[in-house]
Amino acid sequence: MLNQIASLYHKAQKKEKLIIGLMSGTSMDGLDIALCSFRGSGASTQIRLLEFKTANYTDLFRQRVKSIFSKQMVDMQMICIMNEEVAITHAELINDAIKDWGYQNEDIDFIASHGQTVFHAPKSLHRITDLPNATLQIGDGDHIAVKTGIFTVADFRQKHIAAGGEGAPLAVYGDYLIFSKKGENRIMLNIGGIANYTFLPGDLDSSKVFSTDVGPGNTLMDQYMQSHFEGLYYDKDAAVARQGQLNQSLLEALMQNAFFDAAFPKTTGPELFSLEYLSNAQISSNTENLSKEDIMATLVHFSAATTASAILRETYQWDSFTIYISGGGMHNPYLIELLKQLIPNAVFKTTKDLEINPDAKEAVLFALLANETISGNSTVDLGGKEGVPSVFMGKICLPK
Repeated sequence: MLNQIASLYHKAQKKEKLIIGLMSGTSMDGLDIALCSFRGSGASTQIRLLEFKTANYTDLFRQRVKSIFSKQMVDMQMICIMNEEVAITHAELINDAIKDWGYQNEDIDFIASHGQTVFHAPKSLHRITDLPNATLQIGDGDHIAVKTGIFTVADFRQKHIAAGGEGAPLAVYGDYLIFSKKGENRIMLNIGGIANYTFLPGDLDSSKVFSTDVGPGNTLMDQYMQSHFEGLYYDKDAAVARQGQLNQSLLEALMQNAFFDAAFPKTTGPELFSLEYLSNAQISSNTENLSKEDIMATLVHFSAATTASAILRETYQWDSFTIYISGGGMHNPYLIELLKQLIPNAVFKTTKDLEINPDAKEAVLFALLANETISGNSTVDLGGKEGVPSVFMGKICLPK
């Protein structure tokens, strides 16, 4: 044990560290693996993305995760088993990526593992007043550490909740350190299963920085495609949605939820934005006989409208600002067209313009959180706002 602690200390002191960041989102299309070089920490962090890939999951693996994903009634044995299986699968994919990139496992200092979210239950969703915020990510860090031989930092969201947050979104910490720029008001918009954004003020006042979930992102569209179009996990290039027409009555029914009026920061998940949510909206709007194409078109408008509304809520007084997009939703051309129409005074770019592959961004941000935990001298201070604790996150798992 003492040798492991000594090795950990040595790695923490290195001028340059190689850290692999991992992200597996609610779409479950695969594991994002980002190899990053870090120098320094905090405001002096220098980061380079050296390699990136999305390692595909098998259909069987995806089906097994989906069997326990975002459900209140699940097979507890399967949750227990999949906690190990997710980690074993991720470790195998990491080992393959390291080999493919021409590195040895010994070259890598740390792995930063987000795990796989299976349920997110902030109080705003579960509404049990005498019980706390909660979230659950599976994919045990010890398994990854042992099977790769690499120190692993895992389970980041629990510390956020323990310190007073809701466990999400965590992007604010990395966005602030990597992407803030004096003189430019920036919105860092990530459109994953859930859409969220970080506001970075051009005056660099950290007390103004915040990150919030804003709505369904891709999750409802993906769920509907998977349920109604066999073998399809998402609507590639919005091909299905473009064949349909917006139904205004359904859109208005979808927009009727207290989440959209709640104060920032806030968090949500597919536990709310589910096929049941869609079904209830169809019943209340008498749109149960809509075509699949019309439903998909309306869901794209729903994601665009909720995202745009949340951004305009904070930026209405600005003449101009820049939105940097990342996440799978940026590949949906219909969604991006609608956002540009709804937010005409914004300049739209992606994080590629900031030298970070937009598909890799979330994995990179978890690598940064691990770097802060391992090497940071002080926590990222964002003004002590409620729900945005200044803490180091992640549990350190030893390879031996």
